Amino acid sequence: MSDLFDLAMPWWEFILRAVVVYVVVLGMVRLSGKRALGQITPFDVLLIVLLGNAVQNALLGQDTSLGGGLLLAATLIAINYAVGWLSQRSRRIETLVEGEPVLIARDGEVLASVLKRELVTRGDLEAAMRQQGCTHISEVSMALLEINGHITIVPRTPT
Repeated sequence: MSDLFDLAMPWWEFILRAVVVYVVVLGMVRLSGKRALGQITPFDVLLIVLLGNAVQNALLGQDTSLGGGLLLAATLIAINYAVGWLSQRSRRIETLVEGEPVLIARDGEVLASVLKRELVTRGDLEAAMRQQGCTHISEVSMALLEINGHITIVPRTPT
C-alpha cells in the first residue's frame, strides 16, 4: 500500500513523457488523413484502443502508482485544453492542428490525385453527392473534404 503514492520517476518526467507522446500521436493522427477522422468504424475503435495500450509504457515507464497515473491524466487534459485554447486564438496553430478543407472536385470534374492523397474513395464522394441531391458529378460545382472528414457538396446552379 505504501507504493501506491511512490512515484518511480521524478514528477517532471511524467509531464515530459505526456507532452512528447501527445505531440507525436497528434502528428501521426494528422498524417493519417482527414478521412480517417471523419467516420468511426469498428477498425477505428480497435485502433484507438491499441494506440492507448501502445503508448501506455511510453507514458508510465515502470511506474504503477496512483499519483503517477493521476499526474499523467491531469497533464494530458491540460495539454488538450491548451491546444484547444491556442487553436481558438491563432489561425496558424488551428491550421497546424486541425488542417484545412481540401477541394476534391470542381465544376463537374473529380480531382482524382487529391482523392488518392486524402484516402477518399469515389464511393465516399458519390455517397456525399447523393446526400446533397446530386446524382452525377456534372451536377457538382465544388466538393470539399472538410477538416472533420465529412464531404460538403456545393451543387451547380441551374443556368
